[in-house]
Amino acid sequence: MFSGVTSRSARGISAAVALLAIGAVGCADLVDSAKDGAKKVARQRSVFSLTPGDCYNPNAGTGESQESSVEIVPCGEAHKGQVVGEFSIEGKSEYPGDTEASKMADEGCPAESQKFVPDTWAVPEGVGLFIYYPTKESWADGDRAVSCTYAKESGTFSGSLKNASLTADQRSYLKGANAVYEAFWSNQPEADQIEKDLAGYKKQAEAVAKALDSHLAALKSVDQPETVKLRTQLGETAEAWDDAASAAGIDDFYIAYDMAFTGIDPHKTVAARKELKLATTIPADDADVWAS
Repeated sequence: MFSGVTSRSARGISAAVALLAIGAVGCADLVDSAKDGAKKVARQRSVFSLTPGDCYNPNAGTGESQESSVEIVPCGEAHKGQVVGEFSIEGKSEYPGDTEASKMADEGCPAESQKFVPDTWAVPEGVGLFIYYPTKESWADGDRAVSCTYAKESGTFSGSLKNASLTADQRSYLKGANAVYEAFWSNQPEADQIEKDLAGYKKQAEAVAKALDSHLAALKSVDQPETVKLRTQLGETAEAWDDAASAAGIDDFYIAYDMAFTGIDPHKTVAARKELKLATTIPADDADVWAS
């Protein structure tokens, strides 16, 4: 999965979207091309007015650095992305700069997007988090909004990503599971080797242990066989993360971390997910991490 951030352009809707590409074709094709072009123009909306639930096609590519408008389309049609959350950058009297604004957007969108799509395993393959955030120019005009979207870098998908009508058991499981993996990834130490940043790895272990405790507490209300088994296994895993967080040295950390890391292998959650009628296909990136 990919993740990208794109700043809003301070300019208005680009006139380029109104241009129709007409080649040397027959009259019927010219009419169809004109109709398609007119529909695209009619569907244009400024990126300043995006709202959660909107399905869209960007006018610039997903790799472009700025975007001023997008084409809003019915979610039943093929599209590149869907807006899944939004929030405002608060506590800044001046524009924080592109790097800081991008970082704040990247940090805030995972939690916001999970309100719309709690079961991230249900997101189609190749679809990843993509973000629109303010530029210095749009900030001066009062823009503080960050739009969190799921978009496909190559190709399109159909239908809304929104997880509708989740049961209480499903919500309890997803809230805790998402928090555990968010704690793991958001506290990832910069150093690849534990010896170079033991304190950073212990801090990560502490965060994961805390998230697991909350996850386990929520799972007490789920009385289904496979989920009960998972809760027992995660209880042992939580102890391993606690041991890693309090390890006196490298050797003690390694012993605890090996059990802790394998304990949150997503493959071990598939049976419970199937029982809870949630998506059971492990996202490719996660599968690769635990496979290695």
